[in-house]
Order: sequence, then C-alpha cells, then structure tokens
Amino acid sequence: MSNSRLTLLTCAGAFVALMTSAVSADTHEDTTSVTATPPTVSPPIAEKREHTYTHHGITISDPYEWLYDKSYPEIDDEDVLDYVRAENAYFEAQMEPQGALTEALFTEMRGRIKEDDSTVPQRMGEYLYWFEFEEGAQYRKHYRKGLDEGAEATLILDENVLAEGHEYFRLGALSISQNGRLMAYSTDTSGAERYTARIMDFETGELLADEIPNLRSSLTWVANDTALVYGPSSENWRTLEAKLHVIGTPVSEDVVLYKEDDESFGVGAGLSAQEDYLIIATGDNETSEVRFVSADDPTAPLTLIKPRQTGVEYSVDIREGDMFVWTNDDHINFRLAKASLETPGSWETVIAGSDEFYLTDFELFEGFFVTEGRLNGLDQVQIRQYDAPLSAQPIAFPEASYDAGLSNNPEYDQTVLRLSYESMVTPDSVYDYDVAAASLELLKQQEIPSGYDASLYETQRVEIEARDGTMVPVSVVMRKDRAEILAAQGIEGPGPLHLYAYGAYGYAVPPGFSTTRLSLVDRGFAYAIAHIRGGDDLGRRWYLQGKMFERTNTFNDFVDAGRGLIAQGFTAEGMVTASGGSAGGELMGAIVNQDPSQYGAIVSHVPFVDVLNTMLNAELPLTPGEWQEWGNPIESKEAFAYILSYSPYDQVSAQDYPPMMVTAGLNDPRVTYWEPAKWVALLRDMKTDDNVLVMKTNMGAGHGGQSGRWNSLRETAEEFAFILWQMGMSEHAE
Repeated sequence: MSNSRLTLLTCAGAFVALMTSAVSADTHEDTTSVTATPPTVSPPIAEKREHTYTHHGITISDPYEWLYDKSYPEIDDEDVLDYVRAENAYFEAQMEPQGALTEALFTEMRGRIKEDDSTVPQRMGEYLYWFEFEEGAQYRKHYRKGLDEGAEATLILDENVLAEGHEYFRLGALSISQNGRLMAYSTDTSGAERYTARIMDFETGELLADEIPNLRSSLTWVANDTALVYGPSSENWRTLEAKLHVIGTPVSEDVVLYKEDDESFGVGAGLSAQEDYLIIATGDNETSEVRFVSADDPTAPLTLIKPRQTGVEYSVDIREGDMFVWTNDDHINFRLAKASLETPGSWETVIAGSDEFYLTDFELFEGFFVTEGRLNGLDQVQIRQYDAPLSAQPIAFPEASYDAGLSNNPEYDQTVLRLSYESMVTPDSVYDYDVAAASLELLKQQEIPSGYDASLYETQRVEIEARDGTMVPVSVVMRKDRAEILAAQGIEGPGPLHLYAYGAYGYAVPPGFSTTRLSLVDRGFAYAIAHIRGGDDLGRRWYLQGKMFERTNTFNDFVDAGRGLIAQGFTAEGMVTASGGSAGGELMGAIVNQDPSQYGAIVSHVPFVDVLNTMLNAELPLTPGEWQEWGNPIESKEAFAYILSYSPYDQVSAQDYPPMMVTAGLNDPRVTYWEPAKWVALLRDMKTDDNVLVMKTNMGAGHGGQSGRWNSLRETAEEFAFILWQMGMSEHAE
C-alpha cells in the first residue's frame, strides 16, 4: 500500500540536523585545560564590497552579497570558491589539535553501532522485504524472499555498488510494482537532491533502458504496472507537475497528469489504501488541494475533491468506495471526515476536532483504521472500527515520555501492525501489535555492541515559564552519577548542559534515543530537548504561535528554556551548549544575538540565517513556498520589517559571541551555501571577542552533510570534539 497522505513541505527545514554543541573553556579554567593550543593561523577575512538595496523605503547595506554566486546552482566564481576553501583550511587548522579526540569519539560512537545489522522483514505482496548493513559497509543492501518456508533471500539492490566512485550517494525512492516483478529506484550523487530513476526487471535481472532524470519525488506504479507517476524538478528545484512515464517509451513523451500554476505550491502523488486510485495533491505550508483518478486509467480526467481555500489543509484516502478526509477546516487540531466518491467535497464528520487531542495522521486497513496524534504532547496510536469510529482502542506504552508510532505497514489486509518505539533512555524498538489480541510483541531492540545499561540514566520532563507566561516543556536525560563523573574531571557545580531544538514547520522533535548523544551524557553533560513553539508538540496552535508574525516566540522560548534550566540547577551561566540545523540553525543565530552570555558554544548546521534576503529572492528554489511560513517581504512592508527585526544575519552586532562552529553544503538547494558564508564573514567583522569561530563547507554534499553512515558519524564526532574543546573538557575526554 502506498500512503496517499502526502507531505508537501518544500521547506528549508525539511531535514532536521544532528544534535551537538559546546560550552566555554573559560568557565573551567581553574580546573581543566585544553589538550593543545591551536596553531596561530589567521581567520579568513572576506572582502567588503559595497552593496545596498531598498524595499518599502528601507535601505539595507549588505557588503557580503558578492558571496552569492549568481550562476547558482553552478558555483564557479573563483573569489567565492577561494573564500570557502580558505574557511575550510582555517577550520582544519583550528581542529587539527583535536584530531586525536575526534578519532577517539568516532571510535567510541562506532562501537555503539552494530555494523552487521538488519531490519525486521515485512511482508509486501508475495515477498518479505528488508535491508542489511554488512560489517564496515557505508550503505545498505536490500533483500527479499518468498513467503514459503525455506525460500532463499535475493539481493535486489546494493547501495554500496551504486555509490562506488561517488563522493556522495543517497538512495531516494524505492518502489516495487504491485506484481512484484519490477523495482523503480532513484539516486542522488551530488547532494543537490535532483534524483535519477532507474527500473530493474527481477525476472531478467537487468536494468531497463528507461532513465528518468531530475526528479525529487516518490515513484508510484499505475496502469497495471506499465507506468510510473513521478514529480520532475523544475529549473528552480520546484515540483510543479505530476507526470506519467510509460515503461519503454522516451521520457520526452511523458504525459503531464497535473500542472500547478502557483509556484509556491508543491505537487505529490500516491495510491489509495487498496491501490485502486491515484491521488494527486498540491499545497504549500498552510493550504491543500487534492484530486483523484483511477489508477488503471491515470490519463483520464482528474476529479477535484474540494477547491483550495487559504489556510485549509486536507488530505485523503479511499477505501471500499468511501473517501476519508483529514482536515483543519473547522478545528485547529484537525478532524476526520468522510465523503462519497460521487460528492467528494461534501464532508461528514467521523471524529470531531478536539482541544485536547491533536489528530496528526490516519491510516486505513481492511478490518479497522488507525488514528495517530498527541495528547498532552505524548504520542497516541489508536485502533478504531469503521462501524464505531468514536470508540478508540489506544495502544499502551510503558514509559511516561516516549516517541512511538506506526512503522511500515504496506498491506491493506494487515492484522498485525508494525510499530516503532523509543525514549530518551530506551533504544529504538520494533514491535508487532496484534489488533485482535490487543498485545504487543517486541521483535527487535537496537543493539549496542559496546554495551548500554539504561539503569544508569534518568530522564525528566520539566516545564519552564517563558517570558510571556507560556509553559514550555523540556525533555532532559542525564547520568544518575553525573556529579561523580564531573568531579572526576575536576568540575564542580551543576556541569554543562546541551540544549537542542528545531522550532519550525510544525515539526515536533521527539524525545527519542541517540547513541551518539551518549558521548556527551557519559562525560557529565545533561542533554535537553526544548519543545518550543514553532513545532507542533502541544498541538497545531503551538506551531502557529511560532510562525509568521509570532516567529520570535520560538527564539524567546529557547532562550528562556535555557535560563530556566540554569535556575533549576541543571547547569550554570555560560555552560549551556546549543545546536540546531536549517531552520534550527536560524534559531541558533537568533539566540546568540539575543543572549550570547548564556552559551559556552554553539553548533549551527546549514543555518537559515539570511532570512530577509532569501525571502526577497523569488528566484531561489524554495522562496515562494516559504512565504506562508515567514511572510512575504516583497509585498508586505510589515513582513519586511518583522523579518528584519530577527533575521540573524541582519541583527549581528558589535558584541561578544560564544565559540561557534558552522556547517554548510556547497550543493545545498534548501539553505544555500552563501547564507552561512555571509553570516560567518559578518560575525568575524563585528564580534568583539576572541572566541573560536569556524565554518566547514562540504564541497561535494548538500543539506544533510556527508553521506554514508561512517562519514556522517565522523562529522558528529568532529562536532562533539569542538564542544568538549570549548568546554575545556577535552583533556579528560579521550
């Protein structure tokens, strides 16, 4: 079954970055020392070139505008490349004395990963499917086998082979035809997220001649497995069409099934629960519009369900001739409705919207359906019957704070549901839930080869009052013997705390498990996740209170959460380390402008910090679709002034800043490389301190950093080495 409930976000923050950060070495000068003094290397100084622009009568000076290579997405301006390379050289020089620590952290983190690991097989059609990692391998191998006892496994895709000869590799879509004979998959070898799709015939073992370039979407089988529906990427990296490729025909003859005229919208496609209807959805961050057609006859006229209405989101699925609709048309926390296929725009409520329960998802099966959501910020998975939908059978989970939800359940006739579960102290766990018996069976729990004892750790969920009186929840994990660990390093007092958040696009950062996080926690850090506004942790209103003209609530919540954790004795002034990526990187830029003395160090990944300039540039890939999130400063003077008031790049001032590590990707289409580059250049010019400021740009990667599990892990080790160095804890860390 393909999920028709499509995510249409084309946001700068569609990837949530890794969790890291640091704290100032100055805090502990009397008790600890840095392992080595960095070599005397001068940081690069970017040339200032006069550039101004005026909107709504307001003139802005932007002396580093030249770092935006106007030939983007090709970057060939040698001045730009020279500066980026110089920053990379400076980064390497500053981090070189921490090389041994980085290697020790990498070895430690790798030791927590079961190298020859595999997923729990799941049935889809007449086969079981799973993937495996071999010892030492960077990428996965994908397998399947028949359902008969004794059936042999068949290797269907080896990512390691596909990645050979490429600095970067990522598998995108992977879609098996309904008859099980064909497999379509897409790959990206630059980090630019422009994928190329190929098709494998299992019967012959050969790749078909078909090759679909430049896509960034799912691959959906239709027309009795003779054709694929996909979304091509436009010149500006926007998905504005759903196209049909008939196997064996030239791509130039592909048929446009739907074309979106509004460049702020994005298009996606999927199949209904019984795979009998193709559902094509278009939308932005706040408005949806959906159409459907028979999957057997996809070129027939599409049926529009309900015309778009600004601010109304909806998505649909179809079962036994009934259409189910998830929508916020009459309640901010969404309702579930039903309609007939003959009158698809006439919606009758099945489950009403609720102030207490935030309905986030639903999935249809033959004998029951499932609703997912959050109650008081905690995940809920509920089994419901079609003839009694108001009577929910909630699945009970064992801990007070956790991350749980449906996993991969591809079959319409599913009677046992695959679930995922974890908490800040419980490793990732895979369960089967027998719906009839209402029983959970643990199939697999993440194995940590180097050892892990959950009893050594404690987790808390605290509430901290923000400056406007709003209570902000924060999830914290730490060692029970934290004080003893710190004392062994000569550190007295509450010790360092690492604070992470995202705070945008309604993404709720779950209180989940992390093996890499242990490298900080086991050294005496408390690790906290701030569930700030901008995410939807406490319902849809929580998200809306952190966007558009309430965006600064997000930044204030984070600053106030840190201050509250200091007040409650978890840490101390200057000992909070913080990290975030993409829109969370914007958060990092805003909080250091607002309250730099709180932080010992900041790690800001691919940060969306040049907000005003990006929102003023309608030619950039994501900008039109982002106006509903941030505001349109081109048309609105109010939006211009508000974004200017918090845009991290525009609000850099002559003050002391904490030590900072910034990352970027030269091929990043979401947060373009020049945003962090300009920000770092301006910080170097304006800041009044001597704290370390480094920037690392991945020259052959994009928004998610380097690919491959070990390459990615090494980058995390590098970040943690920076953190421990700036905390003055590197001497005791190896």
